Formats: sequence, structure tokens, C-alpha cells
Amino acid sequence: MIDWINGLDAHWFWLIVGGLLGIAEILIPGFFLIWLSVAAIVTGIVAFVLPISMTAQVALFAVLAVATVYAGRRWFALNPIESTDPNLNDRGARLIGELVLVVEAIEAGKGRVKVGDSVWIAKGADASVGTRVRVTGSDGSALLVEGV
Repeated sequence: MIDWINGLDAHWFWLIVGGLLGIAEILIPGFFLIWLSVAAIVTGIVAFVLPISMTAQVALFAVLAVATVYAGRRWFALNPIESTDPNLNDRGARLIGELVLVVEAIEAGKGRVKVGDSVWIAKGADASVGTRVRVTGSDGSALLVEGV
């Protein structure tokens, strides 16, 4: 099964691996495999230009993989993608200002409120069951509420 790899030039192996990682990046959600793909393709180009051993190629790939992942993460940290809806994936932030119904009395600062068809943990001033409260923020998975 691996006989075809033995007859394959090393640079072709790295270029094929780089291409497959690029395709996998398209098929699998995330933004990680593209950096490994770049590292494999650069390793393939270096292996084509310079006659280096497979051990050196693997070491080069490892170093390039770490460097490209680090560079990609750093670039995205310094250049965040701006969104027209920054609260898109922050359900708690999207609920700020909404009126919700207390379904488990808020006592000693904790209780439960009904939001749509789900029930959330709530933190805030004491309130009895059936009281309407306004969401003012979130703390992890708990909503911060205040009386209306």
C-alpha cells in the first residue's frame, strides 16, 4: 500500500499533503489547517530546490507549522474581523433590554427567568414568581436582571 510513496519524489509528497490539507480546511470548519497546508507546500518547494534528507524535511515542516500557526494567530489578534453585529454569537448580550418572566423566585440574588421557550439562571434583586424583570447584562450563562 505504501509502495507508491517510495517511488514518489519527496517534494511531490509535501505538495500533495499541502493540497490535501488545503482541501480539508475548506471541508472542515475552522481556520487552522490552512497554516499547516502552507507549511507543507513551503516544505515541498524547499525539498524541490535543495537536496535535503527526509529527516530535515520533517524538521523543516515542524518548524514551519509552528511558525505559520503562530503568525496566523498573531495576525488575527492584531487585525480582528469587524462585524456588523458584534453580539451575533453572544446570546446574553443580545437579550439586554428584553423583558422576561420570573419562573423561579429570585432569592438571595439567584433565581430563574423564562426567555422565549427556554429558562435561564438569573442574578439580581429579589423578585417573586410571575414578576417581569429587564435583562441588564450577562455573567457567563446567567442573566443579570433588574425590576421593571
